[in-house]
Amino acid sequence: MYALLSWIAEGIARTMAIIGGLILLAVIGLTVASIVGRALLPLGLGLGPIKGIYDITEIGIAAAVFAFLPWCQIRNAHAAVDLFKPAFGDRLNHLLNVVIDLGMFAIASVGAWRLYLGMLDKLRYGETTLIAQLPVWQGYLASLIGAVAFALVAAFCVLRSVRVLTGFAPAKDIS
Repeated sequence: MYALLSWIAEGIARTMAIIGGLILLAVIGLTVASIVGRALLPLGLGLGPIKGIYDITEIGIAAAVFAFLPWCQIRNAHAAVDLFKPAFGDRLNHLLNVVIDLGMFAIASVGAWRLYLGMLDKLRYGETTLIAQLPVWQGYLASLIGAVAFALVAAFCVLRSVRVLTGFAPAKDIS
């Protein structure tokens, strides 16, 4: 059962990271097109800047950041200060990993919950972005997908670190 959960969590994290990368590439492409269009406009060669490129960039970057969080979590790649780690024994370090993973799960869950509530508010009031007039709830939804994936992967990471702490898995299982 654990192997299946590991495979699912890894798949979610990998898929979300690829989606985040594709979103970043799309934002980069649109930004380049907008800049080139703006630069060529005085020469009569361009279509001009893309209307609402700032709105599109803002939504795209937020969605990409949330899409990368599951990968960062599954790889234990969040910023950490390991100043005292060498002084602690393996058992204490494994216990700290459980506590940290529980904290990340709590943060991911609360973040997803608040994004969901924010999305419902933006949907209810019909708020749109200033320039492109895009519905704001769509940006919340794009970020919410990554936040939910982050919470799911963080839940798996709690299980993984508990298994290491209890001796059911070697410490090398935590990347």
